[in-house]
Amino acid sequence: MPLITCQNLTMAYDKRIAVQNVSFVVNPGDYLFVIGENGAGKSTLMKGILGLMKPVSGHIEYNGIAQKQIGYLPQQTMVQKDFPASVQEVVLSGCLNSTGLLPFYTAGNKAQAAAALAKLGIASLQKRCYRDLSGGQQQRVLLARALCATSKLLVLDEPVAGLDPIATTEMYSIIQQLNQSGITVLMISHDIHSAVTYGNKILQLSGHEVFFGSTAQYLQTQPGHRMMEGHPL
Repeated sequence: MPLITCQNLTMAYDKRIAVQNVSFVVNPGDYLFVIGENGAGKSTLMKGILGLMKPVSGHIEYNGIAQKQIGYLPQQTMVQKDFPASVQEVVLSGCLNSTGLLPFYTAGNKAQAAAALAKLGIASLQKRCYRDLSGGQQQRVLLARALCATSKLLVLDEPVAGLDPIATTEMYSIIQQLNQSGITVLMISHDIHSAVTYGNKILQLSGHEVFFGSTAQYLQTQPGHRMMEGHPL
């Protein structure tokens, strides 16, 4: 049974239709890339899935997962990059949805944060100030934060944007390992090469032209051919 089913979904941003009549499913274990040009509605669609925006029409169905159980890594702003908190504090904030009305983090929350830091190979950074880290290190911290919110589904919005080639390769490798460990991944990306390399499903948004299917199917379509012309394997 799919974790998430989107049926005939239409979303608007600033009173402008951003996503129109889109249908797709996210199955357990999927690594789904959402691709398309700027303004195609990718981030708006993700905000709908996360419950941050309401659909104009259509519906989103959740099976075996609640919105608060989705780990989210948004695009960073310059203000966020300069956030004056320790790495441990940033990662722990990913547990907020599970603390309920408690005004403090539990021992279990702290153990969860430590495990996420260890999994991403950054346990040694936990006392460092977040704003003093490199871009690649910051993204690992934010991914660890997202892991504290979920064991099922990660939603990642351009997680390698602005990273150097080495950090980009490392981040894709980490995300692939998480997916292979059983975590479903839904990623917005402009990187078609990585989409067809790592993803098993692709959702392409392009105005009224929408594709959803396997990576192999995508490569046989006209949109796939057009996209790959500028991004050869």
